Amino acid sequence: MATVKLISLLVASLAIIIQPAISGDPDILTDFITPPNTNTIDGSFFTFSGFGFLVNGTQLPDKFTVVKATMAQFSALNGQSVSYATLLFPNGTTNPPHTHPRAAELLFVLDGELNVGFVDTAGKLYTQNLQVGDMFVFPKGLVHFQYNAGAGYAIALSAFGSANAGTVSLPGTLFATGIDDVVLAKSFKTDVGVIQKLKAGLAVKP
Repeated sequence: MATVKLISLLVASLAIIIQPAISGDPDILTDFITPPNTNTIDGSFFTFSGFGFLVNGTQLPDKFTVVKATMAQFSALNGQSVSYATLLFPNGTTNPPHTHPRAAELLFVLDGELNVGFVDTAGKLYTQNLQVGDMFVFPKGLVHFQYNAGAGYAIALSAFGSANAGTVSLPGTLFATGIDDVVLAKSFKTDVGVIQKLKAGLAVKP
């Protein structure tokens, strides 16, 4: 009997140890979250007009641009585990390799064409050339990118399973956050001079 209890205890302990870590939005116990010091809300609280430029003839930017609708821009999303982003790609521009630590991304091509891809945890690269109407999913937390190799403008809409998916840009994180040049040089098996050139290229221009 003691042996059986010991085995049961060990199995229970192992289950606790190996259970997967969960990184995502917490469940809420109300229908929605009202901002502090807000007494009355109406339908306007649940409305976001920040993507109106897509239909009102506004001139689009001449460099890659992300327009977000996360809880930071649209407070009604707090607690709802969803957000959007509009991705604007002049021809020849890219959304550099990055990750979203708290959500998968579901991208829909509204205009133009995009080359996209992600790398899984085994180091395998998955790529696809997307046309208007195509949809592509980037699994949660994996490094991915988008590139407009076409001759015209490309526009995509991305949905996330988090009100604040987060974005970790690899170029910026590695070369624009003050990581020691020697550490980076050894990690990339190159010399400090190359690292310094990369850092200079990513430095914020005054």
